[in-house]
Amino acid sequence: MIPAAFDYARPASVDEAVRALADAGDEAKVLAGGQSLLPILRLRLAFPELVVDVGRIAELRGVREQGDAVVIGSTTTHHDVIHDPLVRRYAGLLSQAAATVADPAVRHRGTLGGSLAHADPAGDLPAVALALDAELVAAGPRGRRTIAARDFFDDYLQTTLEPDELLVEVRVPKREGWGFCYEKFSRSAQAWAVVGVAALVRRDNGRITESRIGLTNMGSTPLRATAAEEALAGADAGPEAVARAAEAAADGARPSSDVSASADYRAHLARVLTRRAVLAAAATPARP
Repeated sequence: MIPAAFDYARPASVDEAVRALADAGDEAKVLAGGQSLLPILRLRLAFPELVVDVGRIAELRGVREQGDAVVIGSTTTHHDVIHDPLVRRYAGLLSQAAATVADPAVRHRGTLGGSLAHADPAGDLPAVALALDAELVAAGPRGRRTIAARDFFDDYLQTTLEPDELLVEVRVPKREGWGFCYEKFSRSAQAWAVVGVAALVRRDNGRITESRIGLTNMGSTPLRATAAEEALAGADAGPEAVARAAEAAADGARPSSDVSASADYRAHLARVLTRRAVLAAAATPARP
């Protein structure tokens, strides 16, 4: 299909982009890599009066180290996230999960910020941001503010970004010494995850001292499997103990039923994939 008519702006700076969004009010959409927005426009599921293209704003791209965090510009592509040495060293879970997004063409165009701002609960990276305790920085007419990932995802395809705010960077705490794994089940290699699990595990003397588990496509927003995290605290890192803790992975979740899977099957997948992801994360050699 052909999108409905809209005006187009290509700002050269964050300040210009914020002004364009503020002037348009609720009638603007931000275009970064376009891998989420363009299909919605073509299907006429959105009718913006203005599309603000931020893909040429240099300050929104790149990865840098800042104290105890890795700071990733919002228009940094999945491909660059996958291969960046800082991300690979300090946030390996993000690099690993980004490598599973769609296909190489999408990974070369799609962006980290675009994926998070789109807020699709079936997307891989929102659950990873939750597991990593990431922070998202938004710029608006009133300045910049930092939003914890747990407070960013509001509902299906909705975030707590204001209409006149632009996501400018993602701050990920360094996680040296943590094992990690992203497991997902999809109907095909390029399809959305039926369910995905992002696991971070810290262990000591064969026991799990702490874990972070994010769930993909188990509700209208990405979720943390807090019951499973609590069950894993202090547990043996062996298969039996992990399997028992993983039984709580779907507690509190509200998975949907659709053409891909029933709610009960999604709950089953969450338990199975959590067991696999935690065992793999616990077996990951810690980096120095």
